[in-house]
Amino acid sequence: MVMITGGAFQGKTAYALQDLGIKCDDIADGKECVPAALGKARCISRYHELVRRLGDDSISFTEELCRSNPDAVIIIDEIGCGIVPIEKSERIWRENVGRCGCIIAANSEKVIRIVCGIPTVIKGENE
Repeated sequence: MVMITGGAFQGKTAYALQDLGIKCDDIADGKECVPAALGKARCISRYHELVRRLGDDSISFTEELCRSNPDAVIIIDEIGCGIVPIEKSERIWRENVGRCGCIIAANSEKVIRIVCGIPTVIKGENE
């Protein structure tokens, strides 16, 4: 598994397409995909939006996804920085994204953080 993380609009998907050999057709969008189909997805983008959709089930779903699809590339925004949201539901979502990100990172061979389009390998070997 490979995890690509970083802030919004930092070039995470472009990195997956250019450097990891992912094709546009390989990408399942976490905002609109059918979660049951992700066990075979080559790449999942906007995983943080999938977490929003799954709510409290996101933690167990992520654990199962890591077991069933260990070769996936998962793209997830860092959303834990900045002002703490006023809405309780937004705080819960933010916490769930962090927990899911930790699960994905722990199960990944490589974790890459993208800032301003520049990748930094924070876990695994840099090729």
